[in-house]
Amino acid sequence: MKAKMNKVVSPAKKEPWAKRCVHAVAHSIKLRLVLVFLLLAVAMTGVFVVGAQRAFTLGWKEAARPLLMDYVDHLENDVTGGGSTPQVALAQALTRKLPLTVYIQGPLVQWESHPGQSIPYWMRDRWGGRQADPESGDWGGGQDWQNILKRTTADGHTIVFGIDEASFQRKSRSFGVAIGALLLLTMLAWLYVRRLLRPLDAIGAGAKRFGAGNFSEPIELNCKVRADELGQLAGVMNTMGQDIRQMLDAKRGLLLAISHELRSPLTRARLNTELLPETPEVNPQRDALMRDLQEMASLISDLLESERLATQHAALNRETVDLAALVFGVKQDLQVRHPAAAGIVVVAPDDLPSAHIDATRVRLLVRNLLDNALRHSADAAQPPEVHLRSLEHGGVEIEVRDSGPGVPEDQLSRMAEPFFRPDTARTRSAGGVGLGLYLCKLVAHAHGGTCSIRNAKPGLSVVVNLPAH
Repeated sequence: MKAKMNKVVSPAKKEPWAKRCVHAVAHSIKLRLVLVFLLLAVAMTGVFVVGAQRAFTLGWKEAARPLLMDYVDHLENDVTGGGSTPQVALAQALTRKLPLTVYIQGPLVQWESHPGQSIPYWMRDRWGGRQADPESGDWGGGQDWQNILKRTTADGHTIVFGIDEASFQRKSRSFGVAIGALLLLTMLAWLYVRRLLRPLDAIGAGAKRFGAGNFSEPIELNCKVRADELGQLAGVMNTMGQDIRQMLDAKRGLLLAISHELRSPLTRARLNTELLPETPEVNPQRDALMRDLQEMASLISDLLESERLATQHAALNRETVDLAALVFGVKQDLQVRHPAAAGIVVVAPDDLPSAHIDATRVRLLVRNLLDNALRHSADAAQPPEVHLRSLEHGGVEIEVRDSGPGVPEDQLSRMAEPFFRPDTARTRSAGGVGLGLYLCKLVAHAHGGTCSIRNAKPGLSVVVNLPAH
């Protein structure tokens, strides 16, 4: 089983790298800012190069033409030695001294200084057997290049001068240096943007802490001298967190104060009710009053317990408990108020391990789940069921399922909220006040576990996982 589990690949690793890159860019402001800077730099460079090229073509072309033609005339004189016939030795000396190419064609001399290099397009009608395109040149078409770089001697030889491409290829390392500089600038831009937007990470982590109810650690402010917009946002969120904490503390203090203050009047009312005479005329009212007082006492106890468990450091008195015996004990206790509790089906394997749990809190959890299942299975043909299972990595699972009408799908996510009831028209006896499942969730979270609710069709299924510690 372990070998199979090791071969499982997470869904993120199965995605192609291109899709992962697109996902990273789409969810990262830092990467998008760097890409915007790069695209802006490339666009500005392109505009500058094109503009400079246009300016040179339109402005400097006419000024450089006579100078270049005069220079080519001197080159022709160097190749011919002042005569009418080109000399290969002089042409070789010239190409060794200057980054030039020389093409000689005539009745006496047929020579190329660089036979391996490509021939200019305006010469290919003669040298490459292909017609030239006079409109494709950057300097007035092929005719202009022929006038500038092509010379014909008195004895019928044609000399064409060009640029030695190999001299530029030998200096190609400059391109690598430019790429390296671009990468370095990109890295510096990335580091600066990362440093600039670092408060976003702190703000996100702080928002998660506030959402989890941890207001003790504020968002760290790095801009101590003069805060920018992100620093101001972090300060506003810290203030908001403190305000929420004060409101929650005030609400918790109010609930605790009211609960404590109500216990004494309830105790006196219950004592006075028990002292009423037991007569046939008084007993119905006496029993109804006792039930109402008991429900009020249970509600107050649930409120106090929920406030204790809602804190981050809820104290648990863990002990090794036989979970099956605990469930059967809760079942017997419920039979006093719910005669139908005798029909609850408990399914537990013989090898179910003992659980290291807070027995009092888990008993409260099981009682609330079974009480909720009995309420909504009163008219069902099948009684509630309790399934106990051992988890693969240790711990236990408790599933309580009823056969009632279930809950609308759009309200399942709110079932564990305090004081929430999916049917607001239900009576107190039929639906409670909405603290049962909320307490179950708090007990499960206090043990480091989970509580999930789903429609079992028919009925509702509540699954609680209590991991081993």
